Amino acid sequence: MQNRFGSFLGKAQAAIKDGQTRATQGGTSLMQSFSLPGESQKAAKILRSFLADPTHPHTALNSIPKAVLQRAKGLAVFTILKAGFVFSGKAGSGLVIARLPDGSWSAPSCIATAGVGWGLQIGADLTEVVIVLNSDEAVKAFSRGGNVTVGGGISAAAGPLGTGGQVSASLANPAPMFSYSRSKGLFAGLTLDGTILVERKDANKEFYGSSVSSTDILTGRVPAPEIASDMYDIIEAAEGLDESGLPAEAYVPTATGDHAPVPSPTAGYTAGTGPSAAAPPAANQTVFDAGAPH
Repeated sequence: MQNRFGSFLGKAQAAIKDGQTRATQGGTSLMQSFSLPGESQKAAKILRSFLADPTHPHTALNSIPKAVLQRAKGLAVFTILKAGFVFSGKAGSGLVIARLPDGSWSAPSCIATAGVGWGLQIGADLTEVVIVLNSDEAVKAFSRGGNVTVGGGISAAAGPLGTGGQVSASLANPAPMFSYSRSKGLFAGLTLDGTILVERKDANKEFYGSSVSSTDILTGRVPAPEIASDMYDIIEAAEGLDESGLPAEAYVPTATGDHAPVPSPTAGYTAGTGPSAAAPPAANQTVFDAGAPH
């Protein structure tokens, strides 16, 4: 009995040490990118792994669909660092951009998230998240300033992946927001419902040189900065992807990791899930693993 307890204790201590190391590494990366230039570079890196690469068209089969991207009203791109033992804490940062009337993208506005929870959790998890804003109301929620709660006033659903007419047809009745995430570390994943995103007025003021509102930023009254050009280039390239010759393969990930069919235009997307027949994401399940082989 004593030997078994000692073995368990040793494993627990090793897990805690590993979690602390991961949290430190993730936290360092998080703090380095906490300015708007850093957030823009981080967002470009995240989008590169979530969107299709036109030089390798087959990557579209496991990416946010071109059809979803082309009709998007906005994008929120951020990371969440979640760590703890018994008490768990999470903090994150990122940015949001909006589609302008001429089809171009607005300057970025910085956002952040933080919270404390309770649970027997050991380790650290750095999660990369992309939320596609499908409606004007979703964009307005970010441009009003203050807090935006995912799954609160604006509902979110796991978005589709892949190519083909099924994706385009299903977008006749989309959720206001599609969520996609990639997790690293010891936790298996993250549910986004209840995540609170807050406008980072300090970071916006520091970069733009004045107390500019998120409304002015996201409606195009503030010029798009050169520092964010990589991010815009990645989005533009994915929007111009040539899908001819690619198989029509599309699906929505379920809570169990299976592939559910893309919903029909009449069924639409159920908030908190993919298709209406799918179960809601479990607390330890990623919505979308962008790290999976393309």
